[in-house]
Amino acid sequence: MEISKEQIKHLAHLSRLELSEAEIDAMQGDMSKILDFVAQVEKLDLEGVEPLTQMSKSVNVMRQDEVANMISKEDALKNAPDANSDYFRVSKFGKKV
Repeated sequence: MEISKEQIKHLAHLSRLELSEAEIDAMQGDMSKILDFVAQVEKLDLEGVEPLTQMSKSVNVMRQDEVANMISKEDALKNAPDANSDYFRVSKFGKKV
């Protein structure tokens, strides 16, 4: 299945990616291969096949949640590039704070 350069540019815009023309060409080829693979899967007869929720029958084994090596708020904030007395300060959408 073919995907146009305009569609790739639109996807890049939605993903907030800046792509060069060479990257757009490469992405166009990659996306076409992915869509071709999906088209092959769509041709399969999957009647009666149960959907997977996990790839194996293993069940998540969780360890007990235990507090260890707690650090103080001051220690956590001391190496932050920008912080006030209580919080990390982060920029909104790449803008300087």
